[in-house]
Amino acid sequence: MKKYERFGLPIFIIMMAILPHMLNDRWQAVAITFLIFAVVALSQDIILGKCGMFNMGQALFFGMGAYTTAILNNEYGWSVVATIPLAIIIPALFGIILAGPIVHLRGDYLLVVTIGFNIVFVQVLQNNLGGITGGPNGIFGLDSLSLMGYDLMSQISVYYFAFLVLLLTLWVMHNLANSKPGRALHYLREDQLAAESIGINTRIYKIFAFALGAGIAGLAGTVFAVQYSAVSPEAFEFIQSVLFFSIVLVGGSSIPGILLGVFVMFVVPEIFREFATWRYFIFGFAMILAMILRPRGIWPATFGKIPKFLIKDSNHGA
Repeated sequence: MKKYERFGLPIFIIMMAILPHMLNDRWQAVAITFLIFAVVALSQDIILGKCGMFNMGQALFFGMGAYTTAILNNEYGWSVVATIPLAIIIPALFGIILAGPIVHLRGDYLLVVTIGFNIVFVQVLQNNLGGITGGPNGIFGLDSLSLMGYDLMSQISVYYFAFLVLLLTLWVMHNLANSKPGRALHYLREDQLAAESIGINTRIYKIFAFALGAGIAGLAGTVFAVQYSAVSPEAFEFIQSVLFFSIVLVGGSSIPGILLGVFVMFVVPEIFREFATWRYFIFGFAMILAMILRPRGIWPATFGKIPKFLIKDSNHGA
């Protein structure tokens, strides 16, 4: 077991469990944002970090989950909790549908296609498709979170909802890393040809990665909608996907690295709020330095590799 899993992760969880009681309202809101974006960044890591596919459209699935909750709650009167299954399933299904025709693409080609999907999604929202997305203004006035007839209206309640979602995501990531699909994704990332040579259906596992990452991002979208009681298109624009993509690369595709990247990107600017407009400028230089000094990321993940004799055999067969 890695040291951070044995010591660092439990300490982090304990700290986050008691954190909201030490913060005022403003910083509680910042902490909720950190939790939400950490979940989305981890979902991006499944596609980009674990599988090695250049996806730059993760904000699409994040927004799809948020809008699923908002539409079902605002238009059809569903409770927020009742929308959660569909907020996971609908993005996951779209992940499968969108990934099916494009998983054979690699590198820049896949990057461009996923950017296009994200742009199309935002345009659909802004043009008020079906009269239910609210157009450029979005959807406002969502109900508060309620469970078993009790309204959980306080900000601390929303925090623990977000915290529970993060714990669930960490549990999924842990189990994925130790599962057959997780090992298949790691092998696929290392050498697709070698992975195919040992019987891994790379197309199926790529689609699986898209579906799982999309479903988790959709769940984070529900928490986002609950936090603000509203959703709008600008929250899910292409630049958000760029940030999640960058966090995984700079962080090193490891849980500590990704959490650190989210903290630097979304929490540090709040500490220096008067300089918040410079955060992209600073983050851009930070990415350049990180890639020069730490080309594998700030906290690089360790991946299991396919045995060398299998790689040699696959290359020989090619």
